[in-house]
Amino acid sequence: MSALSVAVAHRLGAFALDVAFEAPAGVTALFGRSGSGKTTLVNVIAGLLQPREGRVAVGGHLLLDTAGSVAVPRHRRRVGTVFQEGRLFPHLTVRQNLLFGRWFAPRGEPGAEVGAVVEMLGIGPLLGRRPAGLSGGEKQRVAIGRALLAKPRLLLMDEPLSALDDDRKAEILPYIERLRDRAGVPIVYVSHSVAEVARLADTLVVLDAGRVAAAGPAGEVLSRLNVAPLSGARESGAVLEARVAAHDDDFALTTLVTGAGALRVPRVAAPLGTTLRIQIPARDVMLSRDAPRHTSALNVLPATVAEIRPIDAAGATADLRLACGDAVILARITRLSLAEMGLVPGAAVFALVKSVALDPARPPARGGR
Repeated sequence: MSALSVAVAHRLGAFALDVAFEAPAGVTALFGRSGSGKTTLVNVIAGLLQPREGRVAVGGHLLLDTAGSVAVPRHRRRVGTVFQEGRLFPHLTVRQNLLFGRWFAPRGEPGAEVGAVVEMLGIGPLLGRRPAGLSGGEKQRVAIGRALLAKPRLLLMDEPLSALDDDRKAEILPYIERLRDRAGVPIVYVSHSVAEVARLADTLVVLDAGRVAAAGPAGEVLSRLNVAPLSGARESGAVLEARVAAHDDDFALTTLVTGAGALRVPRVAAPLGTTLRIQIPARDVMLSRDAPRHTSALNVLPATVAEIRPIDAAGATADLRLACGDAVILARITRLSLAEMGLVPGAAVFALVKSVALDPARPPARGGR
């Protein structure tokens, strides 16, 4: 049984939404440009908008079925929502804001308790403070805790990091990872950041002009070149499964084994054998037709060009999909380099990987490559 089942058709003025997908447990990311339909779809799931036609079920609980005249009111759907801003009550302390969430939890239902939520989100030192004295990241952690304590069937996170600067995003991301891995609540995570999706999502649903442009395991979808909202995104890159194989204390490096080959990265604080998820940004992959010598790049992987797609007809760059061992990686190079190197599908190359983004907090996503 799917953790989330959605089929919605609705029109708002000139905009038409026609979306259907199924997702397993974990984090389902809704990704797309502004105006793609993400907010409209979230409003339907939350019960804020009644669509012309639609069916929404969470974990076997039917929330909406227009054909069967079922429309569970918003306050009975048990869908917790975390918005771009924390929306905490300014006159209440952090503890009181959290307890307000618990007030809406059904009695006798299993779910998170205050102590466990406080520990998971690291907000113990904040309990006596009021929202005015919190940073943006701290407010978001408290808002997440309040939503969890209502014991929701589903948690909607509507671009929860978009109002934060890079430092605050880095502060809160590990706590969202803990939430994903420990809370046991399916999450719909709305974002226009490829990096966030690559780090957090199990399932990715890409929306474009009110339609599903792609849907499936996050790693597989992120490795495609033919998904318009992803094509050309600055943060584009392949997501791979990795295992910690060795640590080099002398040079502070860790060796990761992946389907694309072994990669050496700055030391990872994880035991040998740990599985994790990595992203190789396309812009950080250089290509050579010959085996490079005397280069500072630590990671050189033999590969074959599988697909080439110019980002746009007049653009200076192109994205390449590379078959690399048992995996796929992406590279972004200039069209001039593409021409001068004579690259075509089937060409043998060497991929020089300059950087790797790590998510050391969890096993890899299902279906990631």
